[in-house]
Amino acid sequence: MVDCDGRAALEEIFRKASQENRAVLLPYLTAGLPDPISSLELFVAMAEAGADGFEVGIPYSDPLMDGPTIHEAGLAALRSGTSLGGGLEIAGAVAKETGKPVIAMSYVNPVLRIGIEKFATRSAELGISAVILADLPVDESAPFQEAFDAAGLGTVLFVAPTTGMERLRAVVQAEPVFLYGIAEVGVTGEREEASQRVGDLAASVRSVTDIPLVLGVGISTPDHAARAAAVADGVIVGSALVRRVLDAPDVASATESLSSAVSDLAKAVRV
Repeated sequence: MVDCDGRAALEEIFRKASQENRAVLLPYLTAGLPDPISSLELFVAMAEAGADGFEVGIPYSDPLMDGPTIHEAGLAALRSGTSLGGGLEIAGAVAKETGKPVIAMSYVNPVLRIGIEKFATRSAELGISAVILADLPVDESAPFQEAFDAAGLGTVLFVAPTTGMERLRAVVQAEPVFLYGIAEVGVTGEREEASQRVGDLAASVRSVTDIPLVLGVGISTPDHAARAAAVADGVIVGSALVRRVLDAPDVASATESLSSAVSDLAKAVRV
């Protein structure tokens, strides 16, 4: 058992945001991008620009949920020397340096390779608040959740516009720390148009639970974020931010670009 209460840390940012009549902003960035040393600087810049916490992607060679942008980022991070263990170390450093909750995002196979309990214990030791496993269905989540709960970590589970009410109730019954609502069905990536389905998804969720709903996937602009924030408790923006780092000629330019983008997004989620 590790002295960690990541669930409480996340619950606190949702409580604070609700009092301020806004949604929580959780930017996504791949750990180790553009390199293990510079990666922390980018997260610190986003924290200073208004992020409430972070989804930190742990590089993986077969990211089933992720589209070409985050796939490219993951390969770049792997080439720069960021392993699963190194990615967790970076996530922990982000939590320590910024003082904000960090949700580590990975996949089932890397966790099984380390061992579920070992992964949970190490994540908690590093100060990570919660874990997203992108390919973990609720039907198979029990052993992971038991280990995460024992370590004081929150578990995040997915719902989508295609999720039926019976399955939604099953996800809710598992008591995730928040529900990751898929704004646009498909892999992660930038979209030109805002999702037209988030309102219905939010209504379905609200009809059965008050667990926080955080919308992500396809949310690319401040306008998209504002529309999502109007119906949800939080917003995740990933590919649009990752692309800024991939396209930047150097770390200083990436830092400036991310700061500007996150500042605009932080203003947009104030509903």
